[in-house]
Amino acid sequence: MLDVVLLRRQPRLCALLEHALKGVAHRFVPPGAALRDRRVLLAAAVDEGGMDGQTLRFLRRLRTEPDAMRGSIAAVLVDGTGELYTKQVAQELVYAANRAGCLFPGKPALEGTGSLYNQHILAQRRGMSLEETYFCRARELVQRLAAFVPPRFANPRLLVLHASERGRSSTLWLWDQLRPRLDPAIVSCEVTLQNGTVHDCRGCSYRTCLHFAQNGSCFYGGALSETVLPAIRDCDAMLFLCPNYNDAVSANVTALFNRLTSLLLRGDLHQKYLFGMVVSGYSGSDLVARQLLGAMCLNKTAMLPPQFCLTETANDLAAMQALPHIPAKLDAFAQCMERALLPTVESDKNQGEDS
Repeated sequence: MLDVVLLRRQPRLCALLEHALKGVAHRFVPPGAALRDRRVLLAAAVDEGGMDGQTLRFLRRLRTEPDAMRGSIAAVLVDGTGELYTKQVAQELVYAANRAGCLFPGKPALEGTGSLYNQHILAQRRGMSLEETYFCRARELVQRLAAFVPPRFANPRLLVLHASERGRSSTLWLWDQLRPRLDPAIVSCEVTLQNGTVHDCRGCSYRTCLHFAQNGSCFYGGALSETVLPAIRDCDAMLFLCPNYNDAVSANVTALFNRLTSLLLRGDLHQKYLFGMVVSGYSGSDLVARQLLGAMCLNKTAMLPPQFCLTETANDLAAMQALPHIPAKLDAFAQCMERALLPTVESDKNQGEDS
């Protein structure tokens, strides 16, 4: 049974939902309904002004009720009348719901602009019209949401990705404090995205990218193809350490986002969890966290476990180390990671081994 939260009615969105939900057990519930321990489809419509008052009120509810969607699994549909704001609203809904305890499968959001031109690449590959592609993808998303089972692992492999300098970096210090708090069953491995060794994507044609991906290499080479991509391929979860650089992730992390296409052409990240730690010197950690989930979950298909990202504000390492609430915050984040990755007693009985 899916709970469908329709935040704003619009003719094309209603037709989209009718097609996507056909034959799937569901019920429409108001935005103020209890949404814990449910399968939830969030559906919103935006116009030239962006989100409406009801969508904003729902966002405020998620932001102010930390457990509003605890134990739930969700996906998002956003339909627009223009070319702007659909992706922004989808990202805002996913981030707020995740902070309120919701898990999202990989690539959990589908957004359609007014012209549906954002469907044109897949429409060409499928041999369909823009609208047929949009409606087909909505149905596929609903079916994935209904069938999704979060994986658990007896000995999860955690890949920690960073481009920081130990002894100076607040984010790397946070990881050093987090690591001993994690259950010993979680096996961690660090990979450094060193300056000058991770080259950004050069924007090759799809055919060229596909050719080198199928051969297990990238034309642009470097440490990414030799070390980073194999580590991502082999892990069960990724933890990105992201200092706030001008309200964005660092250039090295951005280069990694851009270069992941060659890995995704050979497989996907649907069975890998995404975690993050973001530190801002002044403010804006939410901007960086949304960029991280936008790139790695909404785009690159990794799963988003509940409360996936620890955020903190500290201008330097000494300021971070002096914050009295850090130990409790790290304890809570470690517990979030363990709940997402490790089998529960019940799943141990049912499965016996890692998923």
